[in-house]
Parts: sequence; C-alpha cells; structure tokens
Amino acid sequence: MIDCQNLVKHYGPLLAVDDLSFQVEPGEVLGFLGPNGAGKSTTMRVIAGFLPASSGRVTVCGYDIATHATAAKACIGYLPEGAPSYPEMTPRAFLDFVADIRGMHGDSRRARLAEIYGLLHLEHVLEQSIDTLSKGYKRRVGLAQALLHDPQVLILDEPTDGLDPNQKHEVRELINAMAKDKIIIISTHLLEEVDALCNRAIIIAQGRILADDTPANLEARSKFHNAVSLRLADNVALEQIRKEIDALGDVERTEVDANANRLTAFPAPGRMPLRAISELSAERGWEFAELHLESGRLDEVFRTITGGAAA
Repeated sequence: MIDCQNLVKHYGPLLAVDDLSFQVEPGEVLGFLGPNGAGKSTTMRVIAGFLPASSGRVTVCGYDIATHATAAKACIGYLPEGAPSYPEMTPRAFLDFVADIRGMHGDSRRARLAEIYGLLHLEHVLEQSIDTLSKGYKRRVGLAQALLHDPQVLILDEPTDGLDPNQKHEVRELINAMAKDKIIIISTHLLEEVDALCNRAIIIAQGRILADDTPANLEARSKFHNAVSLRLADNVALEQIRKEIDALGDVERTEVDANANRLTAFPAPGRMPLRAISELSAERGWEFAELHLESGRLDEVFRTITGGAAA
C-alpha cells in the first residue's frame, strides 16, 4: 500500500501540506480534489519521491520513500503535471531512454514497448520530435512512460489534461482496466473524472484533508441528494404546479428556474418525493419534458467544503 503519516511540506514560510495522513490499498483509485494551491500536486510529488517532505513519513509498497528511494520508485509510475519530457527527442527515443533507466531489456522490453505504442495510439508519431506534438499527444507520451514498466503504483497528475473527449474516454477506460490490481492516485480538477474513475476521493484545501469518502457518499452530502428535478413542457405553467408540489408531505421546499422552465423539489428529512410527484403529475395530466431523481451534485459539495475552508 501507500502509507502517508503526518506529512508536512514547507516552501520557506509557506505551509503547502499540513499534517496529512492516509493510506491507499490495491484496487483503490483515489481522486485528489482541491482548489488551486490546495497542496494536491505537492503531496503527489512527495509520494513519488520527486520532492522531500519537511516532516512525516511515506512508504510505498513497504519502502520508505526517503531512505529506500530507488526501491520505492521502481514500484511507481509517475505522470507529473504538464507531462514534462525532452522536447527535442522523438517519442520512440524518449521511451527507449525510459526503458533503459528502468532496466528493461531483451524480448520483454521490445514486446512491452510495442504494447505501449498500441495502447496509447502512438505508432504514427513515434518519429516526430515531441515539441511538434499536440498537447494531447504530449500527454499520451507522458502517460506511456509512466506505464512502461507496468508499475504496482500509478501517480497521475491531471492525466486527461489536454485530451479531446474521445481521448479522455480511452484513457479513462485504460485506467479502469488497470485499477483491479494497482494502487492509483489521480489529481484532477474535473469532477466528472472522479465519477468516471475513482472509488474514493479526498478533498483537500490549504494542505489539509477536509473529506475522505466514496464519491457516492460525498454526493449524498449534497442538498440535491434525492431531490426531484423536472422541466416542464411548454404548455404547462410553472406556478400552476409549484403550489401543489410544495404541499406534498414528502417535499420540504421547491426552487424554480424560470428561464429554464425547471423546478427542483427538495425532500423532507428521510423522504423520497419522486413517487408522490409522479403520481400527482399522472393524476393532474401534467406534461414534463424531463423528470429525474438527483443522486447529488459533487460540484456543490466541493464548493461547500472548500469554500468553508477558505472562509
């Protein structure tokens, strides 16, 4: 596992990471969430052995990253923010170089390189210099070097940054396929990426952990959890039905977005208003363009948690 105990990192007088403690085990895909400057990238750099901690201890697969750095780093595939590389090199030369420093050789090396080229669709750019590649291809080359030695631990800082929707889907599918037997930490500012990839999320701000839970449990903290959102057909007046929905015992209150012709009904404590609203609408003959149950909104939970910390 990855085990971080009382991790602290100072940059001069700035406290970037403030006494973080957490563990990540095989099969977990941990999403690191936080506003800019929260300490996400710094924490990942310390775990990867890229930066020394000011105090505290990190072990990766049983190796202390400070005292057994080489053994720990052999277990890690690390994609830094921005996917830095050598711009004058080609992807083929760069990945050959990475294979050299990872101690790969022989038929297994050739087979793994060919596999990685195909996995990340790099075949037709292998002979271009990296500085001529698009941002998306640079990101793929960076991901290729992180995956090349089939590490037990993946630390990925914004892995889909710069990718188009199809490329994002491919990378997410790849990460999901690897998740069963690896330890994966992902830093992202894309909340949909947490839903798509992660079975656990840590929200940090000002270098401190503010929440550590599954995405579903975090969504359940949202005021929209179990709320009913409906958009009315053009021939139905909004105020015509709002009072009747407000009067239902399962509904605590309603909010209206007149511009979108949308109403949101929030549940009374411990209640589920969807059935009552559906039955009432059938009885009254109301026409809805859209009617659905909200699971919760992670962006609203994120703003509530991190906004409170900032305040």
